[in-house]
Amino acid sequence: MLEDLKEPVEQLKKDIDDVWSRLNPEEIRAKIAEKEALTTAEGFWDDNDKATKVMNDIKMLKGRIEPWEELRKASDDMLTLYELGMEEGDQGLESELKEMYEKAKAEFDHQSILNLLSDEVDKNDCFLSVHAGAGGTEACDWTFMLSRMYQRWAERHGYKIEVLSQEEAEGGLKSINMKISGPYVFGYTKGEAGVHRLVRISPFDANARRHTSFASVYVFPVLDDSIEVNIDPKDLRVDTYRSGGKGGQHVNKTESAVRFTHIPTGIVVACDSERSQLMNRATAMSILRSRLYEYYKEQQEKENSKFAGEKKDISFGSQIRSYVFQPYTMVKDHRTKFSVGNIQGVMDGDLDDFMNAYLVAKWKGLPMESSQDDEV
Repeated sequence: MLEDLKEPVEQLKKDIDDVWSRLNPEEIRAKIAEKEALTTAEGFWDDNDKATKVMNDIKMLKGRIEPWEELRKASDDMLTLYELGMEEGDQGLESELKEMYEKAKAEFDHQSILNLLSDEVDKNDCFLSVHAGAGGTEACDWTFMLSRMYQRWAERHGYKIEVLSQEEAEGGLKSINMKISGPYVFGYTKGEAGVHRLVRISPFDANARRHTSFASVYVFPVLDDSIEVNIDPKDLRVDTYRSGGKGGQHVNKTESAVRFTHIPTGIVVACDSERSQLMNRATAMSILRSRLYEYYKEQQEKENSKFAGEKKDISFGSQIRSYVFQPYTMVKDHRTKFSVGNIQGVMDGDLDDFMNAYLVAKWKGLPMESSQDDEV
């Protein structure tokens, strides 16, 4: 019945108007006008890199409001069609209105997520690393499982994955550092930073006892040339060493692996994925720039948990998410309280609902401190 569509159509319009008010469209239009004025200045295209950045900024700003303008128009059109159908008693308009509603609702859901990815570096690729914590062999296996989970997630979305370095250990991995490339990768993955807890019957325990293991995930944005991070060469200690693992004789017999230590901050990065030391140096420097960007941003904003920079103890009570295999199956995020029972699906990369729940909670300004009272 046509009457049944009144409530969902009105609710969708209310939701669209609510987001529109949060966007502060007048401020965005002013920024667009300011940047468009730059494009008319004499010699604008003389500096191609600067001009390209301005044009990309304009495109990004327009992309924040134009889809919502279209949604506002669509919501008005739906209400007009509904009122017309009710006035004329034309139930035949039901299918047309329903189709309009479903299309607008799908676009609303899509734009709502994109709207949450509006930070300076949300659109960038990311460096994602996983480090084993408390739990010994169990933790190393858990680190391997988590790295596989993120690789499966990336594959689901058609993102490119590159393993930059990894340290193997009994049972799995002591640590792994990956680069994931694709649209808005950092924006989606930044909420994964923190301690992840595993509860299961250990395959390494002959007595089949339940074990708890921990691993820590760090996520950093890959920075492009538009974001400046100054690194004084005098502040760097550079070490080269032989790369381990697969790669042929050349990899193992030459000191192609590179480790940078930034002395003022103590940040250490390494790369051993390439046969060429020069290429490993370039990748390691890119990782260091990303790490320092976050470090200085944290210092400026005085928020230890901004992005992935917060380094909590990798142990009980500090986890952001728990993965329980026995005696029941559940994955629960302790910040957003979102949980699912299909743990195998999550381990196969079905992480979108967790990532979206985090983004929505951040958008709404909800408190997201995990607590031991919330354990599963």
